[in-house]
Amino acid sequence: MSQFDVYALGNALVDMEYEVTPDDLHHLRIDKGVMTLVDEAHQLRIMDHLRERRHHRGSGGSAANSIIALAQFGGSGYYSCKVADDELGHFYLKDLRDGGVVTRDSSFLDQGDTGRCVVLVTPDSDRTMCTYLGISGNLSLHELDQDALKASKWFYTEGYLVTSDTARFAAIEARKLAERSGVKTALSLSDPNMVKFFKDGLKQMIGERLDMVFANEEEAMGMAETDNLDEAVAYLKTIARQFAVTRGPRGALIWDGEHAIDIDPVEVEPIDTLGAGDMFAGAFLYGLTQGWSHRNAGDLASAASAKLVTSLGPRLPREETRHVLAQAASRTE
Repeated sequence: MSQFDVYALGNALVDMEYEVTPDDLHHLRIDKGVMTLVDEAHQLRIMDHLRERRHHRGSGGSAANSIIALAQFGGSGYYSCKVADDELGHFYLKDLRDGGVVTRDSSFLDQGDTGRCVVLVTPDSDRTMCTYLGISGNLSLHELDQDALKASKWFYTEGYLVTSDTARFAAIEARKLAERSGVKTALSLSDPNMVKFFKDGLKQMIGERLDMVFANEEEAMGMAETDNLDEAVAYLKTIARQFAVTRGPRGALIWDGEHAIDIDPVEVEPIDTLGAGDMFAGAFLYGLTQGWSHRNAGDLASAASAKLVTSLGPRLPREETRHVLAQAASRTE
């Protein structure tokens, strides 16, 4: 019997979220709508420009958001990451545990800076991220808990790890261990820039074939080097046995290994899209690990993502998550 539904590996970043205008992005010379890696000095200049703005702080990182969502739905999750022995690092680990996620204790922490992600949300609900990885850029095999991984139903990781040689190697080795141990494997492509600039590294992380890939339309078409979604879907079938392509207000497309399933969108007025894809992956994996059909898991993921984008931040309060789950469970086939 598996101890964990999902074992996840990813960056550990303290999200610092600000509401900004397009003029702010222009002034700061930041590309809108994508994640950009910056050094500490650059990030501090951005924060100085925004010093009079209120902001929200929380534990983040793509895979972390997904594993916390899974835990809030009631699933069991383990998260491997790297934070420093500083105030932000201890804040991060406490926030993970408060979210119901198991992780290693603080005895393994090293000196350095815990990673930070400045999230800039514009009035059109789009999010732009400027990430200083800090010590998370040194994520390596040392952070893997092999026993926990082997005791899980699924291994899940994020495409963002491709930017670090040590983290990419850790993700590859973790995937290989999962395959040897009969643990299913899943990857989120994470961001169009990861596909654009690090495609070869992503292919190394994918290996011969994963059990599940999560992508949005832009990422899927970028991997397939096409502007045609049908061609992108055909390509994804060569790298994953199953996949989910999120389509924003057009819902999502699920491939369950045999059939294509269209998931209807839930119409809402979005405020902030930060973490929507992460929520989709976490909710979908929760559904699969509980024995739900791909359609039911997709409907839950769609509803949870829609609820998430109606407020600021990458996650919902636990009681709202459980409410979304109760509504979805009442409609399961």
